[in-house]
Amino acid sequence: MVFPHWRLVALAILGCAGTLACSRRPPGAVAPAPAPQAAPSVAAAVPPDATRQPSTGEVSPDSGAAASAATGTASAAGATVQSPPVATAQRSSAVPASDTVSEDEFLDTLRSLSADSAARPREQLPAEIVRREAAALFGPPPPATALTATWDIDVATYAQNDRVQAYIEYFTGPARRHFEIYLARLARYEPMIRERLRDGGLPQDLVYLALIESGMNPNAVSRSRAVGMWQFIQATGRRYGLDVDPWVDERRDPFLSTDAAVRFLRELNNRYGSLYLAAAAYNSGPGKIDRGLNRYDFGALAGNDVFFALAEEPYLRRETKDYVPKLIAAAIIAKQPERYGFTDIVLLAPLVYDSVRVTDAVGLDVLARLSDTTQSAMEDLNPQLVRRLTPPGRTIWVRVPVGRAATVPARLASVPARERITHLVHVIRRGETLGAIARLYHVNVDDITAANRGLSPRALRVGRELVIPTSGVLSTLRSTARAESRATTSARRPARGGAVAARRTPPAGSRRTPVLASVVPTGTRRTVHIVRSGETLSTIAERFGVPLTSLLQANRLTRRSRIKPGDAIRIPG
Repeated sequence: MVFPHWRLVALAILGCAGTLACSRRPPGAVAPAPAPQAAPSVAAAVPPDATRQPSTGEVSPDSGAAASAATGTASAAGATVQSPPVATAQRSSAVPASDTVSEDEFLDTLRSLSADSAARPREQLPAEIVRREAAALFGPPPPATALTATWDIDVATYAQNDRVQAYIEYFTGPARRHFEIYLARLARYEPMIRERLRDGGLPQDLVYLALIESGMNPNAVSRSRAVGMWQFIQATGRRYGLDVDPWVDERRDPFLSTDAAVRFLRELNNRYGSLYLAAAAYNSGPGKIDRGLNRYDFGALAGNDVFFALAEEPYLRRETKDYVPKLIAAAIIAKQPERYGFTDIVLLAPLVYDSVRVTDAVGLDVLARLSDTTQSAMEDLNPQLVRRLTPPGRTIWVRVPVGRAATVPARLASVPARERITHLVHVIRRGETLGAIARLYHVNVDDITAANRGLSPRALRVGRELVIPTSGVLSTLRSTARAESRATTSARRPARGGAVAARRTPPAGSRRTPVLASVVPTGTRRTVHIVRSGETLSTIAERFGVPLTSLLQANRLTRRSRIKPGDAIRIPG
């Protein structure tokens, strides 16, 4: 890559300026640490969103339409501004080495980061001295060539804001490796999100809210238990139409959660008449912004200026003060990534899919096999299925690769019910380790961690249910289980019973023998019932013909215990 003559001159000037500064140092003064050399930027501007918007065109009945063709460019009314100076890419000791931490940890760090700590300290001569000495050494600089991009949110007014500049430096410096991942994911979801923002009457560049919220990760989980690409807490997600239960968490669904985010943002924008106040309310909650606007008098200020004035007051949390500057910085970089040195990113293709209706519990690995694809691909299409299987006792839409909608239902109909689930559920007991659990079921620790999102091997919680994939079970165990299953009743009752994987909580000290989800060993007839709406412990006991006291003892419950739809209740034999 060839860099303009004047950029090389600028690098030389920085070196000369440092020499001049040293020559003016009083006798005996300690020399400061050498200033880091600035990384040169790419000279040519790249048209916004060029080559980053592959088109798609699939539509499914669950309102999760696949991404359709989108230009990705801003509306004609979008502002055209000169891009701010390109930030360098050195690492700062004031900010954590973000490329060495997990993604959720990095996102939590980003939320708690302040603009002051994001900016790198620097020691500079006054700009006028640098310009004068540069002209004396090399002559006047060549005419500047304006590099422009367009946005349909107000970037022009605030691009030179100190907080915005600090986050441009952070995203292109200490956080660079994470931002590269985010830009790769952006290509997967951007066309779909822009289309839905446009249909909702909102600026399309609000897509970058998802980038700073979650890094475009549908499975992101924050310390405050906000989940998904748009980081909904459970109550807000349900308010805007997202189902959240032990089987399905639509906050993780990139299509449905985008619809909910559009409704929420539209409501906030109509409430405040300012996109940036709306964005701040999305982060902190509208109540916080309402109280701030009532507390302070901003005079003749209006619109987005009110947010920046409110951010100067000692009222908002640091995360909310920096929320809009992060959005603007992300928009500036993402619209022209090549200019900031993001040139080797492998962009993810947009998701395209068909949808099929699935009744009762079926594992995603089974559906993947029937769809001639991988389980990983099915999980990418269906991140909302938190247990890697469809919920028992009800019918839902499941996304499958394009062209498989006609064949999957017929193939599934030929699969015996006992072979539709290929995992079981283990309830963690006090003193157990992940290694011991893996040995118990003859699987690898990696198999268990892959099947349980957010599982920390060093922080197992007593009572947590672990999904145990049975693909790693020894073939001899499979043969034994199949032989036993022919002599006993299957653990899974008909569809209305809603039973699923064998949930095992044996007495302390007993020797446990793992079994497949669809198998009940001889002499230990156990059934797991999934609670449906309206059911009580008494009605479940009556239905299965067992004493209520036995049912309570088998599940370590009392008569005052509350159950809810989706809970697994063990039926004693």
